[in-house]
Amino acid sequence: MVKSLLLTVFCIIAYSILNAQNLESIGKEKPLSITGGISLNQIVYGVRGIESRRDPYSYYASGNINFSLYGWSCPLSFSISNQNTSFQQPFNQYSLHPTYKWITAHAGYTSMTFSPYTVNGHIFLGGGIDLAPEGKFKFSALYGRFLKAVEPNSDTTLQNVATPAFKRMGYGFKASYGDGSNFVDVITFHAQDEVNSIQFVPEDQGILPEENLVMSIAAGKSLFEHFLVKAEISASALSRDTRAAEADQDHPLAKAKFIYTPRISSSYYKAFKTSLNYQQDGYALGVAYERIDPQYRTLGSYYFNNDLESITANGAVAILQGKMNVAVSAGTQRDNLDKTKISTMRRAVGSINIGYTPTQKVNLGVSYSNFQTYTNIRSQFIDVNQLTPYDNLDTLNYTQISQNATVTAMYMFGKNENKRQTLNCNLTFQDAADKQGEVTQNSGTQFYNVNTAYALSIVPQNMMVSVSLNAALNKGADVSSKTLGPTVAVSKTFFEKKLRTTLSSSYNNTYTNSERVSTVLNGRVNGSISVQKKHNLNLSLVVVNRSSNREGSAQEFTEFTGTLGYSYSFGLR
Repeated sequence: MVKSLLLTVFCIIAYSILNAQNLESIGKEKPLSITGGISLNQIVYGVRGIESRRDPYSYYASGNINFSLYGWSCPLSFSISNQNTSFQQPFNQYSLHPTYKWITAHAGYTSMTFSPYTVNGHIFLGGGIDLAPEGKFKFSALYGRFLKAVEPNSDTTLQNVATPAFKRMGYGFKASYGDGSNFVDVITFHAQDEVNSIQFVPEDQGILPEENLVMSIAAGKSLFEHFLVKAEISASALSRDTRAAEADQDHPLAKAKFIYTPRISSSYYKAFKTSLNYQQDGYALGVAYERIDPQYRTLGSYYFNNDLESITANGAVAILQGKMNVAVSAGTQRDNLDKTKISTMRRAVGSINIGYTPTQKVNLGVSYSNFQTYTNIRSQFIDVNQLTPYDNLDTLNYTQISQNATVTAMYMFGKNENKRQTLNCNLTFQDAADKQGEVTQNSGTQFYNVNTAYALSIVPQNMMVSVSLNAALNKGADVSSKTLGPTVAVSKTFFEKKLRTTLSSSYNNTYTNSERVSTVLNGRVNGSISVQKKHNLNLSLVVVNRSSNREGSAQEFTEFTGTLGYSYSFGLR
């Protein structure tokens, strides 16, 4: 039934696409244009003092090409690498996004977003389409593989053992009516694991085949010119084990048996959010309410906050003739909505963002938030010490942030047009807990990052010199670690800016509980030359020397990485 429905929908879409071709455009539009580019990077690696930690030779290739034929636009992109990733598979992904007028299709490894409670940025292998014709009706659909089958590995001594997973297929639809702030959205999303896609999985690993059906309706309406009200309500049906027996249940989603099978392992959840905003020239006010049931989850999103009820008020204003902008949000938040926990967390939540630009030479900013969000924390030392830009292509290690504060300041000084000087300072604080899926790995950790940099640009010589000091502090319940050190860089261009060169070096020490445990000294040389604006050659040499005071680890070792890259951009019209 579901496959027949999908086939019917996509046949209708294909028919609409074919009939959307305007034959009158032939001869008026450019008959054919092809644009795009390709790049290939070859990486050599060597190490002294320890065993090699990566292949002595690897490559990374990427490219994009866009065909345009009588108004049709068909972009294609790809990336290929022979490096092993944390998922124990090559990083090979392709996507195709053809566009014609109000029709956009997606094919390959892609992602789509319907709403925060349904489909929200999850990468899948398959196809999708967005139809946005003139008028008030819009339609989106998707179908594809959301998880690849991963067989269990009984040899736990292997490094980077992949977590077993069932093959997960999913599809979804979104229909919208309206324009601007007056709209109605109806969303349906269904995903199900294929039980026979992998062999037997030990029960102690907690890997079970799941099925999920999510339905949502959202609406917005503008009132009296200055008011805007929005609301969304979603319901999620989740079977945690599709091998369980079927059951008759009273929930409305359980009645949709043609797309979802209710079982004794099924549970039903809902999420609701509404807001009312008032806007005038120079300021805005609003209130919002959100409630998400405990254990609410959708298989169309990687991470989700649940067991949450929040009431917030917000405001924004521009003052001092527009030089200062202030946005504030404050409210309350609580969990334990179903009263099953021993204790209930209640807290005041809020955020503030202040931007102040008193002159063209000074820019100040302050922000703070204690709303829970998910992010991928990257210390600046990850970029300072990594050997190549391709080391963390597949990283999905998200961190739950409960507090986040940032202070930024920039000052440009000096009246000499031939010498431009800039001073930057950035301070970031984050209170976080590492999470992989729904499992907390390390709670109660505070991250502090400080970066101060001075840059001097000597215009006649096309040269820039920069000096920065970086510091990172991680404080946990039983251990604290910090890393700090300077970075110096000099860049210069030659031959009418066709050749760009950079020389940089950094030195940083890492301390654990005030005891120095490692030292890293690195040097980098980068050169890039452009030929006829279409060809670009680049060379990067990196030497990293690491020494350690820890027992059982190598006292000192040196790694070398050389990257030779070529890129080509083209256009045929």
